[in-house]
Amino acid sequence: MAASSALKKEPYESENLVAVKKEQYVPVAADFKLKGKTADDFVDTNFASQNFWKEVVARFRRKKSAVFGLIFVLVITFFAFVGPVMNEYTYSGQNLELKNLAPRIPVIEYTGFFDGHENIKTTTGTKTVNYYFEKKLPDTFYWFGSDNFGRDIWTRTWSGAQVSLIIAVAAAIIDMIIGMSYGLISGYFGGKVDMVMQRILEIANGIPRLVIVTLLLLVFKPGMITIIVALMLTEWVGMSRIARAEMLKLKEQEFVLASRTLGASNLHIIFSEVLPNIIGPIITQVMFSIPTAIFTEAFLSFVGLGIPVPRCSLGSLISEGFNSFTTHPYQIIPPIVVMALLMLSFNLVADGLREALDPKLKEM
Repeated sequence: MAASSALKKEPYESENLVAVKKEQYVPVAADFKLKGKTADDFVDTNFASQNFWKEVVARFRRKKSAVFGLIFVLVITFFAFVGPVMNEYTYSGQNLELKNLAPRIPVIEYTGFFDGHENIKTTTGTKTVNYYFEKKLPDTFYWFGSDNFGRDIWTRTWSGAQVSLIIAVAAAIIDMIIGMSYGLISGYFGGKVDMVMQRILEIANGIPRLVIVTLLLLVFKPGMITIIVALMLTEWVGMSRIARAEMLKLKEQEFVLASRTLGASNLHIIFSEVLPNIIGPIITQVMFSIPTAIFTEAFLSFVGLGIPVPRCSLGSLISEGFNSFTTHPYQIIPPIVVMALLMLSFNLVADGLREALDPKLKEM
């Protein structure tokens, strides 16, 4: 009986198994819906895709010294182009009756500072004088004082900063173009081409800058263009070496080999494939070369090989103030402070850009 009952149940159980298989549940999208969260909650923000330049700006802003440097650069640049027209004086206007007047600023003079008083050393000691009162000049104000020819030092300082900035930026951009192209071409072709180009670079680097400038001044008229040309002929060597080193590092990469395989020309590979990948070191080197150009221009002007009178630069202003340093020290202070702040600010900005543009320093 048991065996027969088991045989009777077998067809019924097999029919149930077939029914279960036919009614098997198929999952739907609603079964996988997130409960109380969105897909954005599961994105790893540390490794989220971001624009390269946005990351550069974010890293630059985190470096406070670089931000302060950029602010000072913008402020000095603003006054360099706006400062000369903030009063009625010009950089070349002379008035011998108003020479050697100490700084005097409206409103602030009532606080006892910048009121036109000056301490002069004499053989009997130090005496305090105020030429504004002695010459009866109640409505005359020189914010930075006047020089030996009665010229406004405020106007001349910012005019000189303008000239120095134009020379430095123009020379840095030209040096970037020449040095970058020279270094990229030398590193890309290599071999005999690289050897010949590097020997030429060593010869150019071995000639003293002062000799080149002196020879240029004997041939060309002294002025802004002459100084830019002199800086152009001497300051591109550093940029060339950086560009060549980056090219040697990248020219065997896969994307360069792929471009060469697809038939791209050498110029296309150099300037369209490799150059965008080394823009960080190039920008950093340009920012470092600007304060160097400012100092070089100031040195040349200080020794009398710079901007001819009546035009002025920071270097020529320092040279003029140096002659009166023992008697009227206020005449040398403004150009020295402006040049020091300008060079320091550009160096801080360059240091911040170097860290922001270097992918190895990227914070995860």
